[in-house]
Amino acid sequence: MINLLILPETNYKVVWDIQKAIFNELLEGEDTDTLILCEHPPVYTLGRVTKAVNILFSDDELKKIRAEKFEIERGGDVTFHGPGQLVGYPLLNLAHFKEDLGWYLRALEESIILTLKEYDVEGFRITGRTGVWVCEKGNEEKICAIGIKASRWCTMHGIAFNVNTDLSYFERIIPCGIGDKKVTSLAKILGRKIPMDEVMKKYQNAFEEVFQIEFNQNL
Repeated sequence: MINLLILPETNYKVVWDIQKAIFNELLEGEDTDTLILCEHPPVYTLGRVTKAVNILFSDDELKKIRAEKFEIERGGDVTFHGPGQLVGYPLLNLAHFKEDLGWYLRALEESIILTLKEYDVEGFRITGRTGVWVCEKGNEEKICAIGIKASRWCTMHGIAFNVNTDLSYFERIIPCGIGDKKVTSLAKILGRKIPMDEVMKKYQNAFEEVFQIEFNQNL
């Protein structure tokens, strides 16, 4: 059983600080495995290998669109978080699951693939590229970005699943440094807005199935 923390739309820095506190507890050996689910106000996050060429906005433009940016400790390049995007932060000690980061990334992808299946949308992987993709092969569009940090088998950061996301924010970056593919959202595919609480519940069920756990929601 792991803890489940569902937050309303919350500033990125606030949730980042919560992540770091739980992550440090895990490193100290405490049994505080947790999944945080939330949305963020508009924010760009720059992973450890972000290249300047993939950032197409200026600081002045950030102010105009009322977005923030943070340089963070996860792997990967630049990405966007905002309203209508389901963000999941699994803070796990993989010693409780499987000490294999490749397995862990594939498990995160599978949790999204199973959630998409609930909407009759086929999600799939692209060899050599972390994340989940949709649409026909050869014209793939990314619907979920994944970036993590791991230390001594403890994890933080996680998934960013475009549900009702305003995709225009992605025009200001080359998402994850991948310039030859577009991003999309579940709402765009289905042609309608999807209630976020509905998607969150389906994602919780998928996560429980993939990781073979039950959530403790008494937080």
